[in-house]
Amino acid sequence: MSRPATLMPSASQALSDRLTDGLAAVDARLTEVVQHEDEFIAGASQHLLAGGKRFRPLLTLLASELGAGVNDAVVDAAVGVELTHIASLYHDDVMDAAERRHGKSSVNAAYDNITAIIVGDLLFGRASEIVAGLGSEAARIQAQTFVRLCAGQIRDDRQAPAGADPMEHYLGVLADKTGSLIATAARYGAMFGGCPPETVEIMRQYGELVGMVFQLSDDVLDIVSDESGKTPGTDLREGVTTLPVLYVRASQDRADERLKSLLSHPLTDDAEHAEALALLRAHPALEQARRHTDAVAEQAVRLLDPLGDGDAVLVLRDLPGQVASRTA
Repeated sequence: MSRPATLMPSASQALSDRLTDGLAAVDARLTEVVQHEDEFIAGASQHLLAGGKRFRPLLTLLASELGAGVNDAVVDAAVGVELTHIASLYHDDVMDAAERRHGKSSVNAAYDNITAIIVGDLLFGRASEIVAGLGSEAARIQAQTFVRLCAGQIRDDRQAPAGADPMEHYLGVLADKTGSLIATAARYGAMFGGCPPETVEIMRQYGELVGMVFQLSDDVLDIVSDESGKTPGTDLREGVTTLPVLYVRASQDRADERLKSLLSHPLTDDAEHAEALALLRAHPALEQARRHTDAVAEQAVRLLDPLGDGDAVLVLRDLPGQVASRTA
């Protein structure tokens, strides 16, 4: 299993070995908790279990290293977070009419939309059941996180309200939709690793910023992604507002009128899509988006200043930059 080395290359061999062992325990527990006596339900529940980078569980395990390290509660907390994430993918793929996920058919494509929605609900229930076993505080955090996830998704599907700042609205959506669950992953690791409340709060804030970096880097990747073999401009085809698009819309340069016009609607026409993609790649908005992403990553790193220079802290300091500069 190479995921800790791949995602956290700066980890020492000893830390990498502990993370690998912890992740193996997470994977085994995930397989256990999605079992069901009904073979159809079991199969649909396990459909997306394999694959993915296990970024959130790894962050939970890493945060626990700021305290006493991985234990059974840390593993269950990581499982609860990952099940919540996987369940959200089931629902996302229905909303996006996606056909592929993790290199295989999405659940809605392999089964149907109804199955994907209901099994996603089932997995949310499983996640809540696991977290409830960790105590009332953990259950409260799980419930609050779920509310933020849903609120973020609802707001993501709507325009910024009249009079609201579009950039502020967008960043708030990212904090809820992506940042909240990664914040909980880091928070749980510190909590159940036995860290003091001050460290737990630092990790909550850190995780939320890392989650935002993750999504902001996706915004850039959507424009430059042919460099990594991914299909570029998916968000443009769907008319999704991203950080570079917001910077273009805020431009006062009259030369940007054509690009603004293109970005005012979903680009289903291949010629318009190619034109917009070319203009965006040459536009200062792309570099502005990169700088914004790097600034949020740096903000996350600064939060760690009170935590010293231990092995886990060094990896946590490297992580936001790695997320910001990723190519896939």
